[in-house]
Amino acid sequence: MSQITRVETFLVAPRWLFVRIETSDGIIGWGEASLEGHADAVRTVVDQFAEYLIGADPDRIEDHWQVLTKSGFYRGGPVFGSAVSGIDQALWDLKGKSLGVPVYQLLGGAVRDRIRMYGWVGGDDPSGITDAIAAQLAVGLTAVKMNASGIMSRVGTVAEIDGVLERVAAARAVLGPDRDVAVDFHGRFTLANARRIAPLLEPLRPFFIEEPVVPENSHLIGQLAQATAIPIATGERLYTRQDFLPVLQAGIAVAQPDLSHAGGISEVRRIAAMAEVYDVQLAPHCPLGPIALAACLQVGFATPNYLIQEQSIGIHYNQGAEVLDYVLDKQPLKFVNGNIELLTGPGLGIEIDEVAVRAADSRGHTWRSPIWRHTDGALAEW
Repeated sequence: MSQITRVETFLVAPRWLFVRIETSDGIIGWGEASLEGHADAVRTVVDQFAEYLIGADPDRIEDHWQVLTKSGFYRGGPVFGSAVSGIDQALWDLKGKSLGVPVYQLLGGAVRDRIRMYGWVGGDDPSGITDAIAAQLAVGLTAVKMNASGIMSRVGTVAEIDGVLERVAAARAVLGPDRDVAVDFHGRFTLANARRIAPLLEPLRPFFIEEPVVPENSHLIGQLAQATAIPIATGERLYTRQDFLPVLQAGIAVAQPDLSHAGGISEVRRIAAMAEVYDVQLAPHCPLGPIALAACLQVGFATPNYLIQEQSIGIHYNQGAEVLDYVLDKQPLKFVNGNIELLTGPGLGIEIDEVAVRAADSRGHTWRSPIWRHTDGALAEW
């Protein structure tokens, strides 16, 4: 029987944490446990989980998921969730490689031939949005996402509200009627602000409004869903099916679990199935690295209610390294007419450049979220 013989983590620029699991058969599986700003904490948890995993059968993915998420008296949250996510992705990668098939074949087979992609174009600062959109269109994308604003007052001024509208109008002017712009409120808005601004955005027809309130105020999101015809998206800071149930019941249109935070392939697959009951589409959050992106795509190829996929090639966070810097063959993750075509390689469908990963880990990173403040000195949501 094959056994897990080694579990390693790699702190790689710009802000990611990769997980490598090796078996006694010599097969290597890769996962991504990136938790932006807290990679060191996740690394410690993965090391602790490795005590259980060494010597275990790598094929028992679901049993390992149950043990890692439920055997501890204190459980849940982004740090534990991200550690489990990276391990889960690596185990699925191992399973696919051992059988010689892509992971989506193990999830029931492909339901589509390609997945539509979108890229980030700014918005914190209104300057450069049109040029950023043009750059994304030049590489073939047909959809983009932008932040609605920078720091936003608790009750927005006329100038702040007009600034949001001007940003999105500029994007719409470049994109025209056949391409899409999603608008990320990034949890920076109070419910009152979001309720004021959303109806004003309706003539510009955003693809969706993302995270209109912070996740701890998810109990309020139904009020916004009832106040606007724009689809509401949320979920990058929700980590379990139980977290998603209230927002699904409240009327969101798009669920955005992060496969590196929300329990990996195993749990996101279940979140997708639950979302389907509420006629909600899946669009996983993924401003991360190539392993997280590949894991998202594997779920997407096997999930009927999959809308679109975020990716971070060229995003402003990527200082010192890019998504494709850590893969040997960049072709599987290339855009074709705004899509990524069906991955055909075994496991997650990409080949990690282990030499580049180990070199990056030797340098490490210390990425942290910025700290913003209102004009009165109080902490502002970033």
